[in-house]
Amino acid sequence: MKLRIGQGYDMHRLAVGRKLILGGEEIPFERGLEGHSDADVLLHALGDALLGAASLGDLGRHFPPTEERWRGASSVDLLERIVAMVRAQGFVVVNCDLTLLAEAPRLAPHGERIRERLAGVLGVDRDAVGLKATTNEGLGAIGRGEGIAALAVVLLKAEG
Repeated sequence: MKLRIGQGYDMHRLAVGRKLILGGEEIPFERGLEGHSDADVLLHALGDALLGAASLGDLGRHFPPTEERWRGASSVDLLERIVAMVRAQGFVVVNCDLTLLAEAPRLAPHGERIRERLAGVLGVDRDAVGLKATTNEGLGAIGRGEGIAALAVVLLKAEG
């Protein structure tokens, strides 16, 4: 069986006047993430992990912030496009594991909805989507509440 592992990372600054979108879900919070698209750090990290595992480069290569057509784009839409690219390379997702790094808001109340949504996009069972959150214990930009980051790891296998 041909397997591929990919990892991804993303971080965005928190800003007033933006909706907070994490894992494709709108999360009630007084600030959202700055970015050209909806700035969903969880899905950006996952997208980069998928692209890397399939040797397809990174998010910026396929959806550059210099292109107006991606302004305000839904990261769920971008992830669907990435999954199609990965499948075109002959791979399917086995599982993924995601970690959100943020002082606030709490992810726990939204975790199951996010896992369910991602399982649907990735074409896997919900149990194949790991999702965790942690703080930075008050250290650095994340610890000061200036931004949110995410880490992702995925496992792909060749179809057939």
